[in-house]
Amino acid sequence: MIAALVLALSVFTTTAAPLTAMTGIVHDSSGGAVAGALVIVKIDGGAERQATSGPDGRFTVDAPESEAVTFIVRAGGFAETTKRVTAAERASEIDLVVAPAGVLETVTVTPSRSEQRVGDTPASISILSAEDIKSSPAVVADDVLRQIPTFSLFRRSNSLSTHPTSQGVSLRGIGPSGVSRTLVLLDDVPFNDPFGGWVYWTRVPLESSDRIEVVDGSTASLYGNYAMGGVINIVSARAERRTIDVKPQYGSKNSPKVDFVASDTWDKFGLVVDGSAFKTDGFPIVSPVEAGPIDINATVKYANFSAKGEYTPNDKTQYFVRGGYFTENRVNGKIDEVNDTRWTSFSGGARFQLPDDSNLTARVFLDYQRFHSTFMAVSNSTTLRNFVRLSVDQHVPTDGAGTMAQWSKVAGSKQVLSAGFDWRWVQGDSHEDQYNAAVPPTVVAPSVLGAVLALQRVSGGSQQIGGAFVQDVITALPQMTITVSGRFDHWSNYDGHNLETAVIPGTPVNNQPSFADRSDSRFSPRIGVLYHFSDRVSAWGAWGGGFRAPTLNELYRQFRVGTVLTLANNQLGPERLLGGEAGVNVAVAKNLTWRTTWYDNQISDPVANVTIATTPTQTTQQRQNLGSTEIWGVQTDLEYRIKTDWRISGAYLYNVAKVTDGGVANAGLVGKYLPQVPKNRGTLQLAYANPKYFNAAVGIQIYGLQYDDDQNVRAVQPAALADAGYSTTIGPGLPGYTTVDITASRAINRNFEVFAGAQNLFNKTFFVGTLPDTIGTPALVNAGVRIRFGGI
Repeated sequence: MIAALVLALSVFTTTAAPLTAMTGIVHDSSGGAVAGALVIVKIDGGAERQATSGPDGRFTVDAPESEAVTFIVRAGGFAETTKRVTAAERASEIDLVVAPAGVLETVTVTPSRSEQRVGDTPASISILSAEDIKSSPAVVADDVLRQIPTFSLFRRSNSLSTHPTSQGVSLRGIGPSGVSRTLVLLDDVPFNDPFGGWVYWTRVPLESSDRIEVVDGSTASLYGNYAMGGVINIVSARAERRTIDVKPQYGSKNSPKVDFVASDTWDKFGLVVDGSAFKTDGFPIVSPVEAGPIDINATVKYANFSAKGEYTPNDKTQYFVRGGYFTENRVNGKIDEVNDTRWTSFSGGARFQLPDDSNLTARVFLDYQRFHSTFMAVSNSTTLRNFVRLSVDQHVPTDGAGTMAQWSKVAGSKQVLSAGFDWRWVQGDSHEDQYNAAVPPTVVAPSVLGAVLALQRVSGGSQQIGGAFVQDVITALPQMTITVSGRFDHWSNYDGHNLETAVIPGTPVNNQPSFADRSDSRFSPRIGVLYHFSDRVSAWGAWGGGFRAPTLNELYRQFRVGTVLTLANNQLGPERLLGGEAGVNVAVAKNLTWRTTWYDNQISDPVANVTIATTPTQTTQQRQNLGSTEIWGVQTDLEYRIKTDWRISGAYLYNVAKVTDGGVANAGLVGKYLPQVPKNRGTLQLAYANPKYFNAAVGIQIYGLQYDDDQNVRAVQPAALADAGYSTTIGPGLPGYTTVDITASRAINRNFEVFAGAQNLFNKTFFVGTLPDTIGTPALVNAGVRIRFGGI
């Protein structure tokens, strides 16, 4: 298929005059080499040619001899740079310097899978630079990303205290649940959990991240499936010559952490090795007025290690490989309720510049994961959470594999064409041991009731998803950019099964050794237009669609949170989205940028956790396809750089997410707000950066009220509200709150830096769930040093 696309698109190739080679180097203002920069040579009256800078920042590109040319450099996180080179200057090495960028000048690669300035891209984009990451007091990636108000996890709590299956990411409130409607990438390789779609944010290599790019709108026309609600692309730093960075720190709650990054380059080879390790004694997550003897601290201990190698034998070829290992162990806030994960990953690929100056990139990746979790049931609701018993002991082994390829070509001076495909396979089973209370109850440990193994279940299957896309980025006029893309996807579920055995009689119960295979196909279009009215004002609009197939987790795995049991549903169908957005970008002054975006998304057949039964001791939900939901809103952000030292930025999101059609069985949900989506969310940050003195930043995060259930009726208990300092007349939902973060650092010399920070500085108590009433992260203070060895 791709060969045919390449052949069809190659008609745009132009015939070139005799060529000569030009060499050069791309570096930043400090002299550091910039690897992976796209270098475009614009030939007067002819086609463009391009190259990519190597690990040492050097590049070679061919151009017609005896002609003056214009160089354009696009490097992620930097401003686009243009330089005119005369015919006489071509004989010398071309020196190209890139500089830090303002919001609209920053180059991004995620929205169009190619290098473009943010100000030329018809999409809503946020970029967190390496400096943004370092200036955050957060120790985990999801807390860093909370600087962007469109970003949220399924629940308000962070990944330090939340069960992994609740760490699904939602942008703009698109389908909030433990399963992500957002594709997360690490260097263009899928990062979401292959079985359930959630994200292990503790697995993100923060210290070696060059930047994090966030695209809010649907990008399924390029990325497929999970990208129905947007994309988060974590871009790791390239190898540097003989450098070692070590960052040990210590925090409150007995929380030591160490991060390290080591890299080197040898002629044509570059290597980066990074890792992190963290543990904490944690903190209680149940409201003090409701907690009992069974409630203990939620803790986490994790370690992450990876190595990335690149080999560049010449200017037109590059090979890369990456391997990683991750381990995590948690105590989930109740006696004996634990979970642990082991994940081994591998990816590799190559990038080629073909004879017609087009580029071809290909990747493969493998995942081998083992997840284990226990779930404890509160056995006596008439007392103050005095007893629990083992309810489910669950093991979920998962294997996954995938591949992708992308071809792109600059066609003339007005088009950038690309085409590609990707494919992913996942196989997983949920092995569950279900326990009933011992009769008569036998106390095994203090506050733990005895349990009897009653049922064993093995439920799971396999899934394949593959798709192909084409895209054309057209500069129709000097002031207008049009982006057109389309993607066709096909997914299938097969080998589905549910095997249950009653342990005491040893007989099968509700055995379904084979579910009917299911498959579906979807086409995801997108068209976007951006128009520059002047060098300060531009407007854009986009329309498109996407889809998401249900995960193996939604189809086959059940789970319990507190007294809420959520059942799987092997009859789920895919979700479909159609939506539009429009925005205005204004460079009000030299250092002042304002952006506003309106969006409206209609989702058909969304998967939701629907309440199907309620008793005094348990609420039962099931994953079901509703008829439709609508998510619309307005987001705006402002950034002002005051000279070179000060920066103030703020952002606000008004977001309305409601059920518009509950389907035949859930008509009563129409008009209800989607749970876990606040209508109002805002952030504000003031930062000062002067290496001669110190760096410091203060951040404020504001969250509005949000509901905790599909019925919009569950409420925090009045006693818990009063204890946390809230009004006891708030009503249903989780009340809004505001937190303040602060960080400061001081460079002692070029190799040694000290830093300190605090999250939730004023120790604000906020609620993240009901049944029971659970609370979020308290004040966390940390301090440490950053040591850098270079040129060893």
